[in-house]
Amino acid sequence: MGAKVSFIIFFMLLASCSAVKRKQFTPCKNLVLFFHDIIYNGNNAGNATSAIVGAPEGANLTKLASMFHFGNIVVFDDPITLDNNLHSKPVGRAQGFYIYDTKNTYTSWLGFTFVLNSTEHQGTITFAGADPIMQKTRDISVTGGTGDFFMHRGIATIMTDAFEGEVYFRLHVDIKFYECW
Repeated sequence: MGAKVSFIIFFMLLASCSAVKRKQFTPCKNLVLFFHDIIYNGNNAGNATSAIVGAPEGANLTKLASMFHFGNIVVFDDPITLDNNLHSKPVGRAQGFYIYDTKNTYTSWLGFTFVLNSTEHQGTITFAGADPIMQKTRDISVTGGTGDFFMHRGIATIMTDAFEGEVYFRLHVDIKFYECW
């Protein structure tokens, strides 16, 4: 009988603990930026801001591989703007790489840094994480920063804001910092 009572008490405590709400964190800083990626396709060297540097065997470096671009590695040095206009004054550069890493859907792994050099912001913000491209919004980790963003960490929600075939895309990046020094 004692074992049954102990079990019931344990179960009730477990149930009550799982009903406790987790603390909702509020960002200490929020920033929204856009970055514009123009992939080199063999004909646009003057405008390209990214290039394929690794491709599956037999593929060329001016066209993304078939099969969801699996195996392509792209490096980029893209302009960052405060609005969605490619021709707006850049406030910095997005520099890094993405790797198409799945054979059966469009997904990539991102590793990049926003290098900001404007009157409003000076410093870097570093990002890393998986990008399931077919989802409307995706979250990636903000792993740190320098300058105005020294030791900042948080989450960046990215959305594909526009794309033109396999040559151009624009990402809307909503950065929420939860640790600010």
